[in-house]
Amino acid sequence: MTIFNLGSINADLFYHLPHLPGPGETLASTSFHRGLGGKGANMSVAAARAAAHVVHIGAVGADGHWAVERLLEYGVDTRHIAELDIATGHAIIYVDAAGENQIVLYPGANHALGRGQVTAALAGATPRDTLMLQNETNLQSYAAGLARQKSMRVLYAAAPFSAEAVEAVLDRIDLLVLNEVEAQQLSDALETGIGALEVADVVVTLGGDGCRHHDNAAGTERHYPGIKVEVVDTTGAGDTFTGYLAAGLDRGMPMEQAIHRAQRAGALMVTRQGTADVIPDLKDLEGFDG
Repeated sequence: MTIFNLGSINADLFYHLPHLPGPGETLASTSFHRGLGGKGANMSVAAARAAAHVVHIGAVGADGHWAVERLLEYGVDTRHIAELDIATGHAIIYVDAAGENQIVLYPGANHALGRGQVTAALAGATPRDTLMLQNETNLQSYAAGLARQKSMRVLYAAAPFSAEAVEAVLDRIDLLVLNEVEAQQLSDALETGIGALEVADVVVTLGGDGCRHHDNAAGTERHYPGIKVEVVDTTGAGDTFTGYLAAGLDRGMPMEQAIHRAQRAGALMVTRQGTADVIPDLKDLEGFDG
């Protein structure tokens, strides 16, 4: 069983400043570091660290070799990551002494994938495999359509949120993951409740309050309480949850077990500073009492 992830790959460029710059102001950074990021890369790393076989479908520029190598080090199959004649997607992140930030995003190669690349990557996929999608690349609807033809499970994480993007794939997905704010925005846009969507399963994450699973096929709803931890950084926690959830279902876990494990991974993630580079693996969960 394989998880194919059509996902973004970003360089997270962190600049630490004494304060956030005002209009026309030039500041010297007190420190700088570069990390692997992007919701797609985060989810691939999380699923791989949860012991799934993950094939990442994406793109970088000539400046992104390090990101591909990092994904490979973390156990992700990178053969379907293309090198394009456009810069790798990146986020420029300014962080002040109080932890406040400003972020500038450049999608770059993430929005330049070709249909042939996706078709080739999914050529050998079977009904036992999963396609995972989020909203930081192009071709989500096209990929979901191919996966549906192959009877694959299709998991869609609706972030960054766009009601139009969700509507484009609703009839092609089996599992929708979104947070509470996004769930309300989608309900408002469609003028219907989450439990009435024609998607078999919907998982709504609630931050520290846990998550809610709508089994729309059975017409049931269940709340899973949150795990109390000391929060250091929430960045990437949702991606970690989603990657672990996909990996659990891929390995044949029932939804309840997959959610419980994904919640533990997400809770451990918020106790760490960083993104893809600090996503926990299964060994970390063994010693985590959350």
